[in-house]
Amino acid sequence: MLKVISHRGYSGKYPENTMLAFRRAAEAGCDEIELDVQITKDGEVVVIHDETLDRTTSGSGLVRDFTFEEIRKFNAAKLFYDGLVFEPVPSFDEYCRWAAECGMSTNIEIKTGIYYYREIEEKTAEIIKKYGLEEKVMFSCFNHVSLLKMKKIFPQAKCGILVDETGIGNAAYYCKSSGFAYYHPDVRGLSDETIEECRKEGIGINAWTINDMGDLERLYEKGCAGVITNYPEVCRAWIDYRERNSSGQRSGD
Repeated sequence: MLKVISHRGYSGKYPENTMLAFRRAAEAGCDEIELDVQITKDGEVVVIHDETLDRTTSGSGLVRDFTFEEIRKFNAAKLFYDGLVFEPVPSFDEYCRWAAECGMSTNIEIKTGIYYYREIEEKTAEIIKKYGLEEKVMFSCFNHVSLLKMKKIFPQAKCGILVDETGIGNAAYYCKSSGFAYYHPDVRGLSDETIEECRKEGIGINAWTINDMGDLERLYEKGCAGVITNYPEVCRAWIDYRERNSSGQRSGD
C-alpha cells in the first residue's frame, strides 16, 4: 500500500513543523511524519524547515544565531490564526519523546544543503538513540554526504536522496550503488521511466509534494512507496477507498 507521509506534519491545515501539526497528522492516520532538523547557537537540535526564522515564525534572522531559549519565544504559528495562537518551535528531543510514546515513524530531513551544521548528524543520532527510535526513523537530505554519515552511525538506516525538479540522471543506479534505499524526487520532475528504473532496482520512491489528486493516483497506480503530502487526511481517505474497492473487485472475481 502507498504510504502516507505528512509533510512537516499536517502542514496544509496547521502550522508546519509544530507539535500541533504532528499530533493532527497522527490523528489523520498518516503512516509517517516528515520533518526538518537544524541546530541553534547553543547546540540544540530543533525542528524547523528554513535556515531563517522569518517565513514561519515571528522572529527574524538565522536559526544558528539564536539560542534555543531565544527561539522558543518566537511564534511558529505566524502564518496561521492571525498570530492569535502561539506555537513554539519544537526541539527534536520533544518530538522524539512524543513519537516514542505514540509509535510514530519519522522521515528526518537533515538540513545541510545550504549550511553545514557542525555535528548535526551525531547530535540527531544521540536523541534518536535516547528514545530507542532507531527502527522507527529514516533520513533524507539534499546533501548526500550527510546520508553517508548517518549510514555510518546507523548502518541499518533507511536513507532517501532528496532531489529538486531537475532530478538526477540514472537515479536508480546512483541510489543502489551508494547504499540508499529510497529516491525522494520533486514529483514535477519524476518521469515514468525513472519510476520503472527504480522499481527494477528495488529502490523505493517517496515523492514530494503530493497535493494534487492526479499525482496521487499516478503514484498509486505506478506502485511507488509513498507520498509526502501537506494533506495526509485526504490522501489516507483516497488510498483506503481504493484499497477497499480493489479488495472488493478481487473477492468478486
